[in-house]
Amino acid sequence: MEPLRPHRLRPGDTVVIAAPSGPALSTRRHQLDAAVDTLEEMGFSPRPSPLVESGAKHFWRSGTPAEQAAEMNDLFADPEVRAIVPFSGGNATTGYLDRIAYDTVRADPKPMLGFSDITALHLALYSRTGLIGLHADFAAPGFGDMWLEAESRRRRELFDLYRDLLTGRTGEVPLPAYLDWETWKPGRASGHLVGGLLDRFVRLQATPYAPAPERFDGAILFWEDVGRKIGHIWNDLHALRLGGVLHRIGAMVVGIPSEIEAPGADYGDATVKDVVLEVMDGIDVPVLAGVDFGHTAPNLPMPIGLPAAVDADAPDLRLLESPVV
Repeated sequence: MEPLRPHRLRPGDTVVIAAPSGPALSTRRHQLDAAVDTLEEMGFSPRPSPLVESGAKHFWRSGTPAEQAAEMNDLFADPEVRAIVPFSGGNATTGYLDRIAYDTVRADPKPMLGFSDITALHLALYSRTGLIGLHADFAAPGFGDMWLEAESRRRRELFDLYRDLLTGRTGEVPLPAYLDWETWKPGRASGHLVGGLLDRFVRLQATPYAPAPERFDGAILFWEDVGRKIGHIWNDLHALRLGGVLHRIGAMVVGIPSEIEAPGADYGDATVKDVVLEVMDGIDVPVLAGVDFGHTAPNLPMPIGLPAAVDADAPDLRLLESPVV
């Protein structure tokens, strides 16, 4: 299946802040307002979706699976809506992947942003339609707080990058590093980006909505994780190895895993790097790590399905084409 590039945004286009995962609690209204300001500064016309505006919630989610799917389907079907930015992440999207109107997405492909729990939705859309989705920041956290807390130079750098990618102003572009990227295994490779939150990525592999095996041929697999034991990461990576995914990829890019629990003093130290290098032993592909995406800092946009190039020695990671058309 060929990649499906969403239509580029134009000045004044409507960007909806939606609730495909967690609820937009009233206590976080200031984050919503700040995200609206950022999107307006980019030249767009943001508005909250009904689930966001109402602050609706169902358990830990913004609604039942049927309600969340209905909102997403309505947004993809509405010709006035030109992009979708989730309010936040959470634990919800795997509950309604079978309710998404994928033909509607194909008919009018739109940029959708988001990371964390949105990984499952991104990958299902990519699997079923080829849609290039942007693994990127939310309204909150993201535009509504992480960007405000970033130093002004970094905020401007990301502001220009996001705006230019969404409007099609830029094609090939190096992703700007803020932290020091690390070479865990040397080498260079090019291929299409695929990945996201490791936990959601691996769970999706057990469903019919996972990308087909050939989608990983030569791919640059990128991942991050949050709030888990390091042994869980080890098991998930081995699951990808045993499933053949790691033997198909051309490179791996590791973001910034956060709140990862080490084994404990009785067992000896083990880092994420130790785990990755052990699992990847005998798999001769470059591994670039510490790249600025994850739950700890403003996210670099990583368009799923877009051709990219990685040089783990330089280090350098660049998008080779525009994600929009």
